[in-house]
Amino acid sequence: MAPTSKKSKFQNSYFVALLALVLIAGAFILANQLENKYHVVYLFTQNNLFLKTIAILGTILLASNLLLLSYFTYLYYTYKPINAVSDASLPTCSVIIPAYNEGKLVYETLQSVVQTNYPFEKLEIIVVDDGSTDDTWQWIYKAHQDFKAPIVKHQLTKNSGKRQALYEAFKMGKGDVFITIDSDSIIEPETLRLLTSPFVTQQNCGAVAGNVKIRNAQHALLPKMLNVRFIFSFEFIRAAQSRLGFVLSTPGALSAYKREAIESLLEPWITQTFLGKISDIGEDRALTTMVFKNGWNVLFQKEARVFTNIPTGYKQLYKMFLRWERSNVRELLYMGKFIFTDFRKGNKIAERIIYLEQCMQLLFAIPFVLAWLLLLVNFPVLTIITTVVGCFFSTSEKVSFYAFNYKSTEAIWAYSYSIFFVFTLFWVVPYSIITVKKGGWLTK
Repeated sequence: MAPTSKKSKFQNSYFVALLALVLIAGAFILANQLENKYHVVYLFTQNNLFLKTIAILGTILLASNLLLLSYFTYLYYTYKPINAVSDASLPTCSVIIPAYNEGKLVYETLQSVVQTNYPFEKLEIIVVDDGSTDDTWQWIYKAHQDFKAPIVKHQLTKNSGKRQALYEAFKMGKGDVFITIDSDSIIEPETLRLLTSPFVTQQNCGAVAGNVKIRNAQHALLPKMLNVRFIFSFEFIRAAQSRLGFVLSTPGALSAYKREAIESLLEPWITQTFLGKISDIGEDRALTTMVFKNGWNVLFQKEARVFTNIPTGYKQLYKMFLRWERSNVRELLYMGKFIFTDFRKGNKIAERIIYLEQCMQLLFAIPFVLAWLLLLVNFPVLTIITTVVGCFFSTSEKVSFYAFNYKSTEAIWAYSYSIFFVFTLFWVVPYSIITVKKGGWLTK
């Protein structure tokens, strides 16, 4: 979806302002109508040491989140994507596509890469079939036959996991830059050029995160609801982090790595363990963290877009989130070993604040959910009403961002997703913390 025009942005600003006024007015009216009932909850909280402590900690976390959001807003408005360099300046590039049971989708992915605006003499495409049990290898072979492009196909004898498939391709690749693309994703013609250009113009750039868009947003309810969240996560959060050279995760759907930055990391990355067990999740986040540790910057390229499919059913969705959250816990623990050291040049205060804020959210996740459940049991109606109102307020920044940059009508879906998440996926983060040792891809 293309961003809105200046005229549309002006019109959407009215929508955002009106929405804010309605929410504020509604909250005041609701608080006034339920004043006596809220007083009972207040007394109940004050007489319960656990709830009283959680209320204080929640206020502190809310204040810190608002301050960080304000800082991120400043960073976002000062962020500028890096322009593409000329053909002569482009580095040699190895595009890596790991595939497992993707069928025809891998053919479509390869087709989009072949149609890229990147000099073929500087490009190689390595596609690895990770022991698929369907017709994925046949589609890879067909692409190799159909497209007049430098495609190298490689087949593993058994399913070894995405990290192993990437590792095999990294060792095979000859380019100065490695680009990884998921086998159910489609890139635009300018994506590769835009993704590799920061390595030419930014001296300390070790990795670049692409801009992930939801490919099936119009085909199912969950992708439609998640669309606003994805756009906010990439185009706002990662854009802000990029100003610091501190994009926390390079997405598996589209990322680029400088050979010089990761060549020495491949062995520790493929043999990485957690609590004595080989890591088989979070390969993208793990590699990003290792790049940070070695002193490199990680940037975000807004215009380097990729379109990928996300789960359309509840079970597949929560499994995806479980995998992400377990990886998040593991890598925050790993990052804690070096984030307060002199791991790279320059001031590192902002990076450490971001890290601490991430840790606080994990630290309070279980107590907050327990407190919410306790209130839900004792004051079910009031807790549900308050939670829904809270969802509207906490999601308003995402809705405003999407409405201003895209379509105001589609932005409303973020509210429904927020309510859906709170009441059906609230358990994911606490459960991920408790079961952090577990691995497995889950969604394949």
